[in-house]
This record gives sequence, C-alpha cells and structure tokens, in this order.
Amino acid sequence: MEIINNFLEVYGPGEDERFVELRTREMLENCSSKYQSSKYLKIALSCIDLTSLNPEDNSALARRFCRNVNNFSTEFPGLPDVAAICVYPTLMEEVKKNLTNPNVKLAVVGAGFPSSQTFLSVKLAECKLLASKGADEIDIVISVGRLLGGDYQYVADEISLIKETVGEVHLKVILETGKLLSSENIRVASLLAMESGADFIKTSTGKENPAASPQAVYVMAKAVRDYYSVTGRKVGLKPAGGISSSEDALIYITLIMEILGEEWCNPDFFRIGASRLANNLLSELKAKTIKFY
Repeated sequence: MEIINNFLEVYGPGEDERFVELRTREMLENCSSKYQSSKYLKIALSCIDLTSLNPEDNSALARRFCRNVNNFSTEFPGLPDVAAICVYPTLMEEVKKNLTNPNVKLAVVGAGFPSSQTFLSVKLAECKLLASKGADEIDIVISVGRLLGGDYQYVADEISLIKETVGEVHLKVILETGKLLSSENIRVASLLAMESGADFIKTSTGKENPAASPQAVYVMAKAVRDYYSVTGRKVGLKPAGGISSSEDALIYITLIMEILGEEWCNPDFFRIGASRLANNLLSELKAKTIKFY
C-alpha cells in the first residue's frame, strides 16, 4: 500500500465516482460539437489500431489485412493510413513478411493476453520473443487480480521487468478498466503502469464487458495529464473495446482534446483499438457504404 500512497501524494488522489460521472457528461454535452467534422474523423482514422484477436484468425486474414493496408493510399488518396495492425503472436511473422506500408506499425498482444494469468517467466519469454521478431508495439494486460488484491509492488515490478525486456519496443499496458470497479482503482492502475514504464495505457482487451467507457478514459486522461505535469514524460492513451461508430470515436477524441489537448491527438499518443471502426469512418467520410477492411 505504501507505493500507492506515495503515488497519490505526488499526483493527487483524483476525483470521486460521482464527480467523474458528472464532469464526463458535462464535457461531452458541452464540447463534443466542436469535434464533429471531417478533420477529426480523419484523425480518428489515423489513430486506429486495426485489430483482429479471434480464435479463428489465420494467415489468410493476416495477408488480407496487409494487402488492404498496403493498398490504402491508392484506393483512398488524401486520407490517412491507420496507425497499426494488431494481432496475436502466431500471426506476427505473416504480418511482418507482408506489411510494406512504412506508415503502419506492427502491434502484437503478449504476456498471457487476455487474462495475464500465467507465470512471469512465461510473460517475459513471450515478450522477449515478440521484440526479437520485430514487433513495433506490444500490448500486455496488467495483473488485475494482483492489483485488486492489493499486491501493488508485484504489479509494478512485473511491468518494469517486461519493459526492461522489450527495450525500445513501445509497451501498451491494458488496465481492463471494466474489472477495476472504481475510478480510484483506475487512477491507481494508470499511475502504477506509467511509473513502471508503460508507453501507453489502454482501457481494455475487448474480451470483457464493460470495455472502454467515457468515464474510464476521463480518469485515465486526467492521470496522464497529472503524470506529465510532474515528470515531463508523455504517455499515450488507447481506448479499446466496443468502439465501432464515428460517434463513438468522436466521444474519445473530445475527451482527449479537452483534457490533454491537440498535442495528444495523434497516433504517437492516442490510439483506438477497433475492428469495425475503420470502415464506418470511411463510409462517413465518403458518404457511402464502404467495406474496405
């Protein structure tokens, strides 16, 4: 508990549940109209981690993902590429071999995704292998059970060791906010992950309900802001899970813009984990139904 008390002393305790609910609702009601334009739809498109994490995924899907990403600028000149392709470890080599678009990163889930319920040695070995095989980014899940059980030092040490193992590879730490039960826990998990070396904090695996929520992202964005104000280090934020419409995407862009500002609203510091969102954004931008991805 000492480690968390130290964090909260440095960064502040955050806001209670009722205030988070109120401020999130007010922010979306009062500010969202400012971001309902093609400019922000394009930003949302550029920040997508194009994701498939299903049991039936195979090499053919990986090749199709890559073919579409490689051909995107030809098919849709003037529109931005997605930020990354995100897949399971078994497909990373197929993506690496076929992805020729230099603007798109290779993101891979690891460390016992999606439950994080395996041995630390296995997590480290898997992440080391992913880094050695050329992953640009690795998405891991925080040890939610350990966190809720109060074993904060273990969680911090685990993230630190994984970050040390992957080196310069960007590490996204998934908090699984729907399981954290309170805004206080979400703030604690956010600060703990950032202090332990996370390059991004992410809401959800998409495998649990609820997944991303505006309230969780509000709390995480405030934690990112407070962490930056003390340390000067920028950490990215990635909502994921259940984000499929342009309206969904603009909700999260509104929160990022209002809390963190435009310098965060780009693929270096903001991502959206999604599978259906890209086609829906393209359809909105082109004013016709598009099923490209």
